[in-house]
Amino acid sequence: MVFRDVVLTGNITRTSQRLHMSQSSVSIQIRNLEREYGAQLFDRTNRGVRLTERGEVLYRYAEEVVNLMLEAREAVPEGAFQHRKNIDIGATFTIGEYIIPLVAREYHCRSTDDAIGVRIADTETLAWDVIDRRLRLALVEGPVPNDPNLVAEAFWQDELVVVAPVDHPWGRRETISIEQLKTEKMITREQGSGTRRVMELALARNGLDYCDLDIRIELGSTQAIKQAVRCGMGIAIISILAVQEECGLGRLAVLRVEDCPIVRSLSILTHAKGRLSAEERSFADLLGDRKTLQRLFPPPFSGSG
Repeated sequence: MVFRDVVLTGNITRTSQRLHMSQSSVSIQIRNLEREYGAQLFDRTNRGVRLTERGEVLYRYAEEVVNLMLEAREAVPEGAFQHRKNIDIGATFTIGEYIIPLVAREYHCRSTDDAIGVRIADTETLAWDVIDRRLRLALVEGPVPNDPNLVAEAFWQDELVVVAPVDHPWGRRETISIEQLKTEKMITREQGSGTRRVMELALARNGLDYCDLDIRIELGSTQAIKQAVRCGMGIAIISILAVQEECGLGRLAVLRVEDCPIVRSLSILTHAKGRLSAEERSFADLLGDRKTLQRLFPPPFSGSG
């Protein structure tokens, strides 16, 4: 529902982007709704829109209708003829590339042939999918949007580390100072990346501004960053989960920044009023099995846990 989405985003432009509609189409639907109810539903400001008193009344009813429809859909059991179940999961990029494959293999080793479908997207997009009940289960990195409809349960701690070529002068070191980061060419993720945001915040807390770094290239893929580091284009700060193989084979050197731990929580997102299927619950329970995760991601290459 367009009206509900505008309320949640507080912005017509963001709603049009999320729903893949033109801004004019969104505005027309809102005006038609206001004409139908004979009331102004939103106050327009330079910073977006907000509900009027009458708009808040309509929104409460709209939420009830949507929640009842979604609860009814979840309450109706799947047909008995379906012997093979599907597990639909949302995952952010690092989790989708480096955690899901190993966890899925472990899940299938436990005598099940459930099909697992994974949608890869950023944290904000997946959070909206859970809020709108397009997904019942999402695995995300870093800060989670503050919304009463979201339940976030941390299942692992990921650590961001400095990676350098093995023949780099730092190749035999275990740590560097935060000031030394300013002396090297750096490769980073693109603007808007969760990994980059966590890195920026951690460095800022320790007095180092992102603009002080000698950024030579920004890439939208962790795999591309690792290749660029191996080619000698610079150093990078990425998830330790992404370099397990390279570390084990001696293809990349991994260092920590002294007195500046760069960590983030990996969380399971669900809807506060939603219900997971038995298969989704089983998968989520596997993520909560700490001993299994420690076996799948063992030290020294795992998250700090």
